[in-house]
Amino acid sequence: MKIKTIYKRIFSVVAVATILVSQLLPMTSVSAAQITNRSLTLQAGAVDGGSKPGGVVNHLFTFTVPSVGSTSVGSIQFLYCTLAAGACTTPTGLVTTAATIGSENGASGFTMVNTTNGAPYLTRVSASISAGAVLTYQLGNITNPTTANQTFFVRISTFASSDTTGASTDAGTVTASTATQIIVSGTMPESLVFCTGATVSTTTGVPDCATATPGAVSFNQLFSPTDTATATSQMAASTNAGSGYAISVNGPTLTSGTNTISPMTTMVAGVRGVSQFGLNLKANTTTTSTTAVGTEVAPLANAVNYRGEPSTGYNTVDNFKFSSGDVVADSYNGGAGGTDAQIFTASYIVNVPGSQPAGTYTTTLTYICTPTF
Repeated sequence: MKIKTIYKRIFSVVAVATILVSQLLPMTSVSAAQITNRSLTLQAGAVDGGSKPGGVVNHLFTFTVPSVGSTSVGSIQFLYCTLAAGACTTPTGLVTTAATIGSENGASGFTMVNTTNGAPYLTRVSASISAGAVLTYQLGNITNPTTANQTFFVRISTFASSDTTGASTDAGTVTASTATQIIVSGTMPESLVFCTGATVSTTTGVPDCATATPGAVSFNQLFSPTDTATATSQMAASTNAGSGYAISVNGPTLTSGTNTISPMTTMVAGVRGVSQFGLNLKANTTTTSTTAVGTEVAPLANAVNYRGEPSTGYNTVDNFKFSSGDVVADSYNGGAGGTDAQIFTASYIVNVPGSQPAGTYTTTLTYICTPTF
């Protein structure tokens, strides 16, 4: 019994000594240093938006390796999880087995290893990376988790080994989320904007039918066998019709009671002293009038977004014509594609013989714009 008592006392003394030694010796542990300034940006792929659920997109990682710990990096792992810590469950629908490596900054020369879904990693021959270096890697062709508005986490770890074996050197977690796509839609209907008036002006440089003035126009002078009277009106047109538009003029020649002024049924120059009523859509410079009349279509046709031009018979300077039903302008002769708004100026001339009966001569002209969709 005495011997047992002695052994118990010796054991107690040793136990107390062990506790005291353990309190005096420093405790050491090995853990990865924290990666800082880390982020994950979901970038658009060839077709899908960056945060589209199930979208095939690019994941851009940016982070700074810490200022302490090993600077020899042979591999970098990107572990996709539903939680920031603890057991890792791959987010539903995530696919990384087709991942590629895109841009590299801060340290390059890596290749992609994507054999394990949810845990792709970059590998290279282990080499030094300066402490505090900012690293950027784009992982392409990744299929996002398929659940909308789902937060997921990517645990980034660096390793000295080239295959992510052994203890990690540095580690940090980033987070991102899929998002329900906002689908904004609207409808552009078949469109024709057409107006006529004495004048049509522009608003902020664009022909604007809201500015069209009333259509009553008067010639610049009394009719005379020794001079040519002129007048103008304007019209504007635009359409998205695939085959453009055609504008026709419709109505009688100038009439006063039973008296008329002869319409110019063929395109000819004005001649003083001859009964003539005609029009064209050009900037005329040397008419038989003492004053030039008219303006070119504006903006000019360019075969791209401006296609309106005067039609044959009404597109020669200083030559005029009038035949009811004629097409006086069209968008590139019915060429493909719509046209933005342009302003046409119709220039009218009147010549009369000395025997022209007195009276007030008028006509009502109707311009009709017909688009072909």
